[in-house]
Parts: sequence; C-alpha cells; structure tokens
Amino acid sequence: MLSILDKYIIKKFLTTFFFIFGVIMLLSIVFDLAEKLSDFMTNQATVQEVVFQYYVSFILFYGNMFSSMIIFISVIWFTAKMAQDTEIIPILNSGRPFKRFVRPYMIAASILMLISLTLNHFVIPNTNQMRLDFEEKFYRNEMYIQDYHAEFPGGQVVYFDNYMAASNQAQEFVFEQESETGEIRYFLKAQTAENKKGTNEWILRNYYERTVGDTNDIISEGARKDTSFQFTMDEMATRENIAETMPYFELKQFIEREKKKGSSMVPLYEIELYQRTSYPFATYVLTIIGIAVASRKKRGGVGVNIAIGLGIIFIYIFAMKVTTVAAMNLGFATSVAVWIPNILFGCFAFWLYKRVQR
Repeated sequence: MLSILDKYIIKKFLTTFFFIFGVIMLLSIVFDLAEKLSDFMTNQATVQEVVFQYYVSFILFYGNMFSSMIIFISVIWFTAKMAQDTEIIPILNSGRPFKRFVRPYMIAASILMLISLTLNHFVIPNTNQMRLDFEEKFYRNEMYIQDYHAEFPGGQVVYFDNYMAASNQAQEFVFEQESETGEIRYFLKAQTAENKKGTNEWILRNYYERTVGDTNDIISEGARKDTSFQFTMDEMATRENIAETMPYFELKQFIEREKKKGSSMVPLYEIELYQRTSYPFATYVLTIIGIAVASRKKRGGVGVNIAIGLGIIFIYIFAMKVTTVAAMNLGFATSVAVWIPNILFGCFAFWLYKRVQR
C-alpha cells in the first residue's frame, strides 16, 4: 500500500517531470521550426503534415531520448525545493530510514522507465519512419551512395560505383557468384542497374556476363537484361539512421543480415539496439544521484543543486560519447560500451547513497 508520503512524492516527481518535459519540448519545437520553416514553405508542406507527421514523432523521439536527463533535473529540482522548505528533515526525524524516503522515487522512476522501454522498442521506431519519410520529402538532400561493397549469403558479392535516389540507378554495377572455395563462378557487370520498387527484379543496361565452365567459359553481352537477385536496392541504399525505424525484432534480424554481408555499419546498428534498453535503465541511476545531491539543504538554495546536477549530466553525456566512439572505431564490444556509463555512474550513485544515509 502506498502511504500519504509515497503519493505526495510520486505526484511531485511525475508532475515536475511532465512540466519540465513540456517546457523543453516546446522550446525545441520553436527552435527547430525557426530553422526549417522556410524549407517547409518552399516544399509546400501542409500544417497537418508538419504537426502530425513530423512534430508528434519529433516529440516522442527526442523527448524519450533525453527522458532520463529530464528525470534527473526533475528529481534535483523538486527534492532541492523540498529540502529548502524543510520538508525532508521532519520525514527523516520521524524515525523512517532513508531507504523508506527513497522508495516512492523508485516507484515513479520505474513507471517512467517502463514507459520509455516500451516506446523505445515498439512505438517510436514506427513514428520515426513517419518523421524520416517527412524529412526525405520536404527538406533532406537526395540520398547518394558511393563505392558500395557487400557480401550476401550464398557467396554473392555486389559492387557499384555510385547510386542516386533521384534516378534510382546504380552506376558501374558488378555482381559476382563465388563457389564454396571462393572461386568466381559467375561475373556480371552493367553500366547501370535499376531495381524495380518493392521487388527483387532488376533492369541492367549495357551489360557483360561471364559464366565460368569446366573447360570453356560462356560470355554474353547486350543492351538490356531483365533479371532478379536475392537483394534489393532498399537493403543497400540506406541512411545511417535506418535502424531508428525498426522495432526490436525487426532490428535484430536486420543486424544479423548486415553481419552476413560484412557491413561496417553493424556496430552503429548494435549501439542503437542496446541503447534502447540502457537509456531507460539510466533512470534509476540518475534518480538516486539526484536524491543524494539534492536532499540536503545547501547554501545558495536550489540553484547550487541545479548547477551540480548539470555538471553530472555533462560528464554522463561525455562518457556515453567516448564509449560509443570506442565501439565504432576501436572494435570495443558494443554491448559493453553502451552499459559502461550506467555501471560507472551506478557505482557513483551507490557511494553517494551510502554517504547521504549517515
């Protein structure tokens, strides 16, 4: 059963969080709209498209991404206010242990963590697809891929010099079929290659193909060849943020396919997958740190606690960036890199918690 104290703290926690969340998102929308309004007007985006297709998903994506940080600021803000108003001292002097004071904080943090976890894995990827489609249509530059190379299952290797989304054509397209021993059994080259949207069918122009035989090779060439492959251009011509549009199970399958292809982008996709879980769990760590920092009355009032909290946030963000770069460029395990900031700050939170209990 929740006591009056539990309900009081949970209410202050949640109302402060949603108030700060609303203010930050409102300011973010104002600055984003000021930057992109001319693009929206030039490309004749309707108000309905801007509001419901872009900014609803904008709020969900960025709001959820920084929710643990907003939670941290919220905890420091209302806890420091309670300390300044001398509300915490009577609670502790009543004989309740400090962990009893922390309990409602963790209940509220759990509610927000579960909401964030669900949004991250199953809801936001779908709204991200809406946002990215809007960006492609109204202000993002046309996609351009250069010097592409990938290996697909079954010993199939694909190269092309460049691809432009506007023309939907890959230039200097090369396809090779290798045997189990790694020898090339089939070679196909075309000046241009076009994939029919939504299918595995391709149109090759000015092509040359060679089938390696036991004694003689079969060579042919022509102006046009209609064929099919096991891959599509959508699999190859993707932006780096394609993983943001995939729910949990789809993203897992996508990563497995990219590993088989030998894609250099696999660490980035894995980071996206693991961060969807690590970011929500940071809520617990930052909540405990916020309580420990703000539950004691300080000279200078709430402002001192806010300053300390902002300093901790900057260090936390810096730690996340360092470990992410290490995973991308140094071959550091992505699953470990994503969780290191939580582990380090979790130890720091435990030390602060023990210290504040004295």
